[in-house]
Parts: sequence; structure tokens; C-alpha cells
Amino acid sequence: MLWSPRDVANLLSRPKSRSRNGCPGKSQVAELRGSHGDQAHHILTSLFGTPDLHTLSVYESKGGYTALRKALLDMAPADITNEVKTSGLRGRGGAGFATGTKWSFINRDAPGPKYVVVNADESEPGTAKDRYILENCPHMVVEGILIAAYAVGANQAWVYIRGEYDEPSRMLQAAIEEARAKGYVGPKPFGKDFPLDIRLYRGHGAYICGEETALLESLEGKRAQPRSRPPFPAVKGAWGRPTLLNNVETLATVPAIINRGGAEYAKLGTAKNPGTRLLTVSGNVRKPGVYEVEIGKTFRHVIMELAGGPPEGRVVKVFWPGGSSAPVLPGSMLDMTTDAEALAAAKSMGGSGGVIVMDDSHCIVKAAHRLLQFYAHESCGKCTPCRIGQDWAVRTYERILANEGSQVELDILQRVSDGLQNGRCLCGLGDSGGWVIDSTLRHFREEYEDHALRHECRVGTVAPPALRATSPQVGRT
Repeated sequence: MLWSPRDVANLLSRPKSRSRNGCPGKSQVAELRGSHGDQAHHILTSLFGTPDLHTLSVYESKGGYTALRKALLDMAPADITNEVKTSGLRGRGGAGFATGTKWSFINRDAPGPKYVVVNADESEPGTAKDRYILENCPHMVVEGILIAAYAVGANQAWVYIRGEYDEPSRMLQAAIEEARAKGYVGPKPFGKDFPLDIRLYRGHGAYICGEETALLESLEGKRAQPRSRPPFPAVKGAWGRPTLLNNVETLATVPAIINRGGAEYAKLGTAKNPGTRLLTVSGNVRKPGVYEVEIGKTFRHVIMELAGGPPEGRVVKVFWPGGSSAPVLPGSMLDMTTDAEALAAAKSMGGSGGVIVMDDSHCIVKAAHRLLQFYAHESCGKCTPCRIGQDWAVRTYERILANEGSQVELDILQRVSDGLQNGRCLCGLGDSGGWVIDSTLRHFREEYEDHALRHECRVGTVAPPALRATSPQVGRT
């Protein structure tokens, strides 16, 4: 992938240990325990930090697999789905769709096989929450998979995990094998006639595989490109069969909902966006890491209190509230709350929960250019707006940063942004590039004009000649 420590250095000042997608490195993630975040409202991370929590024996000693027992022996499949609906849980992978409603789309009584596919292809720059779960408590994910599979009538599950995730893959595979040896994964968990197998499938570094239908194409051994919808995966998914796709964090939350009850879980968060979620805070903060936060808290609380704020003498200039694909918000909006409705009203979104912070020592135009390079590189090329538009944007940014810009370039950027958004592309990758341009132009227009019209940068020199476009006329009208 294009995103690397050297690349991101132009965007954010970074702590020592980092992974390729700009997230805390393994050593940092390992240090983050359940004490981080709002302790009174921990759902997922309350046990994190317990020695050997990743093993079956310790997980069971802390109440692990009691939710599975309850679901299999005391609840009908429809009751499980209704409990998840009552909880108000939304998907934690980016789209934020109601989880219980998504489960109900699967016709459990339809003849033939049905599948559960777990999206663990965590490649969004600035996001490491799923890895945090898998490295701390993989059995929580296995238990969530089993409950979901029983609810929708699936007998086969796959976990599609990011290829670079060596340690999470090893730990999850070990957890699956332990659960299989105990009989939880197999023909009759707790004596219930419910055969299920879980297999791990490792990706190969393509960002596009985070999109659910491209993930399915890759899982089937095909080129990873998004499918046209409808039909949706719930009707025609993996190998043409009904398929439930959920994110790691989404499924890891399910055991707590079954144990506590959906109504109890819904007391947390906001009325329309209940619960807690994991936020990966990275960039110009003193304490980067993964924090469990009750939905509805402000970003000021997350960035300034939990993550310690920017370095001394600096202020928050801009932050991405939901990974690099979320439209940016200026530092003046730190009092924005983390719920989906508030973010949507601000023309942004919670996305994958990656909160990237940039202080006032960085240039927003250079940051946007770097992100567009990433999206242009990761475009699968299937649809024209994304394939052509992202490249045009990169070349236009190169002209601006090489002191060759004018009002023409600013107009081109806006037109390209408009052409990438609002359903003009097959998947959200095109929108992501458009949102980077649109949101940074909207909130930092004067900084763009400094570069394009006055050929100056208020936080440093413009890009060196090496960034000049190979063809200065590309994209001009």
C-alpha cells in the first residue's frame, strides 16, 4: 500500500511506533488497557489488561461464552436479532447501519447455505481499533460470530483479515482452534444442534477490500472490485448466497448486549446512537491510542482530555473524526459530539472511529494532496469518476504546490470533488477523495488561496520541484 511512515510524515507528526496505515504500532496498542477512556462505561474493554485474556480459560473465567450459552439454550434466533435491534447497535465499520436490521434482512428459513463474513480488513489510515480487540480478546469476536451465525442460520463463517496483521491473525486463529477443541465451534455447541465452522482468510494489502462487496470478490478468489447493488449481500453475497457482513467491533459488542440486554445497552450513548465505541486517536496528540468512549461525548473530551491534546505551544488546527475518509472538521469544532447525527449535521461522519489530529504546524493543502495520492493509488479503476478524478486531483495539487496554481486549479478541484461524490462512484472510495477536497476547501479556503493565488504557504515552504506534475496541462480546461 502507498501509505507508509515516510509518507505520513508529511501529514502528521507521529510517535515512534506506527503501522503502515498511520495507526499506533503494536507496542503502543499493547500498552493501552481498559483504564483508557471512560471507565464507568466500558463495554468492550472492561477486561482488557487481564493477563492471558486472549486464552480460552481466562476468557471463560471472566464470563466468556455465557452469552453464547444463553443465546443457544434460552433464546430463539428471532429473539437474538430483536435484542440487537433493541440495543440500537450500529455497525462500527464505517457506514453505521443498524446491526439488528441488517441481521433481519437474512432469510433464516431460506433453503441452502448462508454465510457470515467478518470484515477485519482494517486498512483505513488512522484506525487500529479492530487490531486492539483481536490482540487483547479474540474470543470475544469468536463468541460474537457464533451468536450472529445462529441468529441468521449460517453454518459457515469467514474472517477476512488484513494481510499485514500477523499477530492478530495468529491470535485469532489460536482462539478459533481453542473454541473448536472445546466444542463451541463445531457440530453441537452446548449440546445444541448448530454446526458452524470458522475460517480465517488473509488479504493482501488492497485498501479497496474494506468495501464489503470487493471483500467478497477477493474472498471468492477474484479481483477485488466493488459489485453493483442491488442485489445486496444479504440476498446474494458470497458465492451467490445470503451473507451477513459485520465489522470486528460490531460483533465483539454482541456478547455484552446478550448478557446485559438490549435495553440496558441502549441506556448508554444518545437516544438515536446508543452505546460506546472505540476511537483510535493519532497524529499530533501526546497520548495516541485506542479509547472506548460513550457515544455523545465531545471531541474536545476525546482529543484534549483522553489523548492529552497537541504538543505544548500548539493548537488543534483540524481533525478527521472518522478516519482519513471522513470529511475534516476545523479545530474550532472540538465541541462537536461523537454521535452520528451531530456529525452528519456538520457534513462529516464517525466512519471507522479513527480520530486523526493535525496541529497548526502543518499545511492543510499538503495534507489533502497526500491523502489524494493515497486514494488515487488505491482506486481499483473499475469506475471512471474514481479512476480519472482522483488522478486529476493529484496532478492539480501538484501544480498548486509547485507554485503553478491559479483560480483555475481551485475551480478544477471543486469540479473534481463534485464529480466524485453523491453516488457517482460504485463505492465510497471515490466519495472519500471528494470529501477530502470539499471539506478542506470549505474550512480552509484562505490557505488554498495562499498557495494557488499568492504562491505562499503560511506554515512553511511549498513543495519541492520533485512534486511538479509530469504534464502541467493535465486536467486543465
